[in-house]
Amino acid sequence: MTYILNIETSTTVCSVSLARDGELLAYRELNDGFTHAENLHLFIQALLVEAGIATQQIDAIAVSKGPGSYTGLRIGVSAAKGLAYALRLPLIAVDTLRVMSNHQLVVKNKDEFYCPMIDARRMEVYCGLFDSALTQQMPTEALIVDNHSIQKFRAWEKILFFGDGMAKCATVLQELPNATFIENVIPSARFMCSLSFEKFLSKTFEDLAYFEPFYLKDFLLIKK
Repeated sequence: MTYILNIETSTTVCSVSLARDGELLAYRELNDGFTHAENLHLFIQALLVEAGIATQQIDAIAVSKGPGSYTGLRIGVSAAKGLAYALRLPLIAVDTLRVMSNHQLVVKNKDEFYCPMIDARRMEVYCGLFDSALTQQMPTEALIVDNHSIQKFRAWEKILFFGDGMAKCATVLQELPNATFIENVIPSARFMCSLSFEKFLSKTFEDLAYFEPFYLKDFLLIKK
């Protein structure tokens, strides 16, 4: 049996899950602003107690790598790298947009296309496009949503849009005849389980010394 601890902190959601052979055993989750620093390690401890699993039984640490919030990603990746190093475990990185698409695949299980959108401020979103096999159809990008940029989505028959980025862009996206909107979809460690297990089986591990989150955009520090 393979136990993997999954960590998701790419947005305001602080989420951890424990999986056995790719199946969810237990999870802790809170969407209450950026409380990751206060709650992440407490959630991990409570999760292991609830599942009756000792840290020595964990086989790998998985983390949602982004794109997303700089602060959230830094906290999650730092925690995952620290645990992997201390426990001498492999580190697995899972694409955040793929995790969100897996959520829809598990819940809907339909042969449709999925476009997760994460708020990147103003009218910009981090987004990608996936089919029902979670094969990426469009590259991940920081998209400024306007009447011109959304025309690229017309090439597909039906697309499910979801995520906090979708909510703020719905008025523009409604012009697309192939658009369907799904509410209340958040990045969650619950839907990392099968994805991280696939990477574990294929031994797709990250280098602890050099792995960094997938920020997508450069971080800009504005000096006053």
